[in-house]
Order: sequence, then C-alpha cells, then structure tokens
Amino acid sequence: MPDLTVPPVPAVIPVGTTPTTERPVRTVARWLVTFTGFPLGGLAAHVVVGPVDGPGRALAGGLLAGAILGAVQAWGLGPARPRPARWIVATAIGLAAGLTAGAAAVGYGVGLADLTTMGAVCGLAVGAAQSLVLRDRLGRWSAAWPPALAAAWALGWAITTAAGVVVDERFTTFGSSGAVTVALLTTVLPLALTHTTRSPS
Repeated sequence: MPDLTVPPVPAVIPVGTTPTTERPVRTVARWLVTFTGFPLGGLAAHVVVGPVDGPGRALAGGLLAGAILGAVQAWGLGPARPRPARWIVATAIGLAAGLTAGAAAVGYGVGLADLTTMGAVCGLAVGAAQSLVLRDRLGRWSAAWPPALAAAWALGWAITTAAGVVVDERFTTFGSSGAVTVALLTTVLPLALTHTTRSPS
C-alpha cells in the first residue's frame, strides 16, 4: 500500500525578509556595547588629526571617528544589520559633514551651549546619512532617525560636559558618559531592524 503521509510543509517566508530568532535582551545588550565607538573614534581622531580647531581637522577627524563608530555600530546591529560598508561610509561622511558645519557654527567654542549645538548638528547629519541606508528597511520611519539622533547627540555632549571631561581639548565626539546615554536612547534602532520584514539594504 503506498505511503499517503503528507510531508511537512516548511514555513513560508516572504521573499526578501530577514527573519531572526534573536532575543531582544541580546539585541539590546550588543547595541549597548557600541558606546565604545565614541571614545575610541574620538581618541583616534585626536591622536591622528588633532583637536577640532579648524575646518580641515574637523573634516578629517570626523571621517576617522565616524568610520570607527560606524564599524562598531555595524557589529552592534547584529544579524539584521544593513550592509556594513554602507553603514560605515554613511556614518563617516555624516560625522565629517556635521562636525565641519557644527564646529564652525559655534566658532569652535567649548561651552555647554556650543557643544550641545554642535552635537545636535552632528547627530542630525549622521542621522540623515544613516537614514538613507535604513530607508529600504524601515521605510518612512527612517525619517524619524535624524531628529532623534540630533537630540541624543546634543544630550551626549551635555552629559560629557557636566561630567567634567576636559572638553577644551576639542574632541570630535563626546566621552563615555555621554556615549552610554546615547547608546541607551537609541536601542530602538537594533530592535526595529530585528523585527523588520523589509529586504536588506
């Protein structure tokens, strides 16, 4: 007698999705580690390029610090990450543009108002560049990323300044205290990417 058993049907996964079984706790924990990208990028730029005291150093320092931050974040986004090269390039270009414009706008000042303004400009520029990479994954929600990052980066500089970090050395990025805060505030990004069903960038 022929075997009439129906073989199990595999789960149907829509074309272009990036399913993941990663738990939210793991997703958030890995993203929180990305706070290290800020002090590492800032230190590297300070050693290689020098203090942000002119447009040339702001541009070069932003590129280097942004590339390091972007690489750390690309790792931190986990399996649902966009293409790492695109993310790194976008972060580097965004920070270079934002730091050049933001530092010049405040006359390379290091007061609290100066640094929070510069942070807002940098965050907006980085967010705008990264949102182009996120658009294929998050759709219209990617437009919320630039203003969210602007607010977070402004707060990052405010916290770093309040913590007593020697900001008059004109680093490209805020220190660890501000970086931890920014990482906490932006955990929505890896969580959103983990649950998206859009095709990867």
